[in-house]
Amino acid sequence: MASKTTAGNSILETIKTIVYALLIAGVFRTLFFQPFWIPSGSMKETLLVGDFLFVNKMAYGYSYASCPSIRLGAVGLNIDAQDICGFLDGDNSRILGGEPERGDVVVFRHPVNRTDYIKRLVGLPGDKLQMKDGVLHINGAAVGLMDDGDFEEAMERQGPQGNFPRCENDPVGQGGVCKKSRQIETLPGGTSHAIINIGNQSSDHTKVYHVPEGHFFFMGDNRDNSTDSRVPQAVGGVGYVPFENLIGRADRIMFSSAGRSMLFFWTWRSDRFFKAVS
Repeated sequence: MASKTTAGNSILETIKTIVYALLIAGVFRTLFFQPFWIPSGSMKETLLVGDFLFVNKMAYGYSYASCPSIRLGAVGLNIDAQDICGFLDGDNSRILGGEPERGDVVVFRHPVNRTDYIKRLVGLPGDKLQMKDGVLHINGAAVGLMDDGDFEEAMERQGPQGNFPRCENDPVGQGGVCKKSRQIETLPGGTSHAIINIGNQSSDHTKVYHVPEGHFFFMGDNRDNSTDSRVPQAVGGVGYVPFENLIGRADRIMFSSAGRSMLFFWTWRSDRFFKAVS
């Protein structure tokens, strides 16, 4: 009988340990840092497909979007952040809120489909933005631009989705060198970062966007391959993002893999480990 009691106590202690670990992990992810894996090339070359980073949730304070979403398709589990912290939703405010700065790379929840996105913040509340011939204009003035050669990558399938990159020098056969024009863009306030372009398309010529109060305007650094605030939410874009939908700021890449799986060690990009995001 004693052995059965001991075994029962051991199982109970194991369950308690797992529960406590999950609770601690949940609190850590909710309050401090959230892991994020880059699934697409919309932020090249700042962020590459397969980069793994932690999002700093303390940077902007907390809202309903700070709660984690738990999605495990294999077991049919789909718990959204709004299901957990929906009581904080609705007034577009934050607890201990810190103001984001122009040029920050931010993870946010899509206002409609609730998917997590990562883009660069280029428009603040009250700003007027427009793309003219591929150049971003903010409040009537063009941002600073300086040519900086080409961004090059292999024409190969990238990440778990296995998509090929788009190239300015198309057609490029598999295994060839895919090129895109690189420029250094300087935003008002002095933040500089690389952007890349593929060609002339409709997103290079837009209307004037008036950013509402309490909202922000985001764009991808891979300007011709990014679904962002230039496209309205009604037609599948991001549109203007409310303050309460911000999750946190991307500060540093922790790990990076160019392969279909992080287990493929021969595809690891060791030069990107612990690299600052700017």
